[in-house]
Amino acid sequence: MTEANVTIENKTGIHARPASVFVQTATKFKSKVQIKAKGKTVDAKSILMIMSMGLVKGTDITICADGPDEAEAVKALKDLVLSKFGEE
Repeated sequence: MTEANVTIENKTGIHARPASVFVQTATKFKSKVQIKAKGKTVDAKSILMIMSMGLVKGTDITICADGPDEAEAVKALKDLVLSKFGEE
């Protein structure tokens, strides 16, 4: 299991477009990928689950992956969040 903590920094948080980009990135990997935030853990390959978390600017999340390419998955998703999904 590989994990990384990151804070949502883009002004609008994770709304539909960033959630879609996050899911598209997560599904490229074979590993099981999850997001932990606000006491909940959800499947990072499900746009509905991510949207249901209400991730706004300043929210700390943990990206977790377990599988053959877990390190690459966590790095790619962490870098995506740190890039503010290309919105700013």
